[in-house]
Amino acid sequence: MKLHYYAETDSLYIELRDAPSVETREVAEGVLVDLDGDGKVVGFDIDGASGKIDLGRVDVEALPLRVA
Repeated sequence: MKLHYYAETDSLYIELRDAPSVETREVAEGVLVDLDGDGKVVGFDIDGASGKIDLGRVDVEALPLRVA
């Protein structure tokens, strides 16, 4: 998973998988979900992110981490 913040557009992209998206759906105002050809979630785009979430804090809890 990767987080990409674009200050010029105040958007946050949460990339869940490195796969091409073929469809984008708006699931809430300013929140878009990208789907692959099988309908699986690739990532989320949050427009106006600084007004919707606290960008100064990221907490990670109980993720099963792999050592590469």
